[in-house]
Amino acid sequence: MTHLISRAIARFNALLNRLQLKQVFAAALVGFLLLTTNVDPGKNDQALPANLRDRINQNDADRPKTTGQWNRESRETEGDLGERFKRIGKESAEAFKEFGSGYAKGAEKTADDVWSGADRAARDLTD
Repeated sequence: MTHLISRAIARFNALLNRLQLKQVFAAALVGFLLLTTNVDPGKNDQALPANLRDRINQNDADRPKTTGQWNRESRETEGDLGERFKRIGKESAEAFKEFGSGYAKGAEKTADDVWSGADRAARDLTD
């Protein structure tokens, strides 16, 4: 009987030690995350609106770029469905043209990188 009680106390103590270790580990992890994470969003957000405005106005397309511009255009053509479809078609064509030019630039850069990589590999094989 005493052996059973002492075993139960030992298991209980082991359980308490394990729980305390987990709690200490969790508190240390939370403290580490709080100390290493930048919690001052003001510093990082100052340049963001200007950067976004620059990126939005980067191209000279006539199509709307922001949600407000899309909504304004939608209100302008609210009654005239034909005009709305005409604008949507024109803006979609501009967007695809922009996308195509970006795609062509990316494909050209990739081809150049592949060519230079193949050239290096061929030189390595001949050396």
